[in-house]
Amino acid sequence: MLWYYTPMAMPFSDHLSAEVVVYDNMDELSAFRGASPAMLAKENELLARADLIFTGGISLYEAKRHRHPDIRPFPSSVDEAHFAAARPRRGPQPADQESIPAPRLGFYGVIDERFDMPLLEGLAALRPDWHFIMVGPVLKIDPATLPRRPNIHWLGQKAYEDLPAYLSGWDVGLMPFALNEATRFISPTKTLEFLAAGLPVISTPIRDVVRPYGEKRLVQIARTPREFVAAAEKVMGRADPAWIAEVDRHLASTSWDLTWAAMGRLIADELGRPAPRLTPAPPAVAAAR
Repeated sequence: MLWYYTPMAMPFSDHLSAEVVVYDNMDELSAFRGASPAMLAKENELLARADLIFTGGISLYEAKRHRHPDIRPFPSSVDEAHFAAARPRRGPQPADQESIPAPRLGFYGVIDERFDMPLLEGLAALRPDWHFIMVGPVLKIDPATLPRRPNIHWLGQKAYEDLPAYLSGWDVGLMPFALNEATRFISPTKTLEFLAAGLPVISTPIRDVVRPYGEKRLVQIARTPREFVAAAEKVMGRADPAWIAEVDRHLASTSWDLTWAAMGRLIADELGRPAPRLTPAPPAVAAAR
């Protein structure tokens, strides 16, 4: 089997024969800053060769479904048990977070051209008494462009196993994504991870967040700093049993194990073999997509 995450692997692998070729198209990589000019041409070659195409979200599937006869959407899922460890709020806090006052509103992930810096700056200016925790590596952008205020805390990259400890001390999960070409087709994994952690979530109107999470009222959708502040004031510090019950019903329908089982069946069908038996990974070490 050949399994591709990027068409740019074609030049050093297209001489290999395989019983099945899978293109796991997780993002529209050609829209990212610094993408190779050859990306689109190589993707056309890969689409012509691949037996199965998986997309990392519904909007990406809708954009590409006409380009291959067997393309299937697999939106981001979640390692629920791992992130549910954050639900006992205010447990032991990481050393670099424990001295930061509450309320804490946080984001974790790669901080790059997909992140809306003016939005964060506006939020911090409107509510100097709130503290904004930013966890993750800064890539492809000049660190000098990061907003610097006393209530914005850039904590850097953390290990996957440490994320629940950080989330346990937050009051709101933020997804302040810019609305640009790089975010047009994203399906953020952290949406479900925040929800598994029991955190209220506020996001800019990313298409694969609005559908289904905004429509189901699992996530608050906002555009401007004032809208983010209003949404945070609405959900912060208010336990809502009906909301958490709806969150848990949604989480029960998805997992990385279920995603892999569905992919495995499609691959087995392509090979004309019985589907592989699912062997779930231990919750604390299941792979994050």
